Amino acid sequence: MRTWISRTVLVVTFAALSFSSPARAWSNEPCSAGNSILQGDYAFTVSGQVFLPSGTIERQGIALTHFEGNGKFTQVDFVLASPLPAGAPPPAKGPTDSVSGFNTDESGTYTVNPDCTGEFTINQEGYVNAAGAPVSNGVIKVKFILSDHGRAIHTMVYSLQPPGAPGPVPVLIHSDGHKLGKVED
Repeated sequence: MRTWISRTVLVVTFAALSFSSPARAWSNEPCSAGNSILQGDYAFTVSGQVFLPSGTIERQGIALTHFEGNGKFTQVDFVLASPLPAGAPPPAKGPTDSVSGFNTDESGTYTVNPDCTGEFTINQEGYVNAAGAPVSNGVIKVKFILSDHGRAIHTMVYSLQPPGAPGPVPVLIHSDGHKLGKVED
């Protein structure tokens, strides 16, 4: 009887440790390294809507973001918008790569919290209006969650001030990004 109880206790203890250890290792402040967990190149797909007084604009796009691991990043993107509501001014044009056609001159800062939530701000610089005159910089503010040990990022835009706009406009835009390159153990 004592041997049976000892074996049962051993099996239950082993099973409990087997099932709980990996989950506890990731859920107990998995991003405690801070900004350094978000480092390298990430490919994003972007989709959503921008709500203007003149109507709703659908946005679809892709982006390539390089996170430096120290709270700074650079980005290129290619985003399409349709339809442009009647009476809306044409959007400002930013610097583009002559080969790829991607928008350039986007950079910003980010912060990763110990629970793998965070925030980043994208600064869009060098934009001009339809007449070619410089306009104020655009600013996009984003909340995010990291998953898959920092290899995936899920975002939601909470503030969008387009280049040349007097202030933020209502949005419903999200994106998902995945780290490029070989998976490291």
